[in-house]
Amino acid sequence: MGLFDRQNKLVKSWISVTEESQIDQLIKASYDKPQVIFKDSVSCGISVGVKSRLVNDWANLSEEVDFHYLDLLSYRSVSNYIAQVSQVIHQSPQIIIFHRGTVVANTSHHAINVNFIRDAVAGIS
Repeated sequence: MGLFDRQNKLVKSWISVTEESQIDQLIKASYDKPQVIFKDSVSCGISVGVKSRLVNDWANLSEEVDFHYLDLLSYRSVSNYIAQVSQVIHQSPQIIIFHRGTVVANTSHHAINVNFIRDAVAGIS
């Protein structure tokens, strides 16, 4: 699956999530660095717009967090697992941010943007 920036280059720093075990690993990794999950519904117009904004602004945030991308239509069981372990009700599109093993922020739909992620990460002590 390709995730591309404005110059049509793959956003290599986005980690594709395809298995539940990756969620357990990213929660453990959140003790070292904030972990962001973007749940994308590839058939949803809102999701397309949100993903485009994230891709276009990604260079402004790429070093601050690890970013995980989930195509929830292809991996619905993984999306359900995220809802279970995070205790965040599923929405689409959706951002969930883990730090030190817990959810520190989440949002959905038009509220998703790099500034939301940056502000959430800045508020982590």
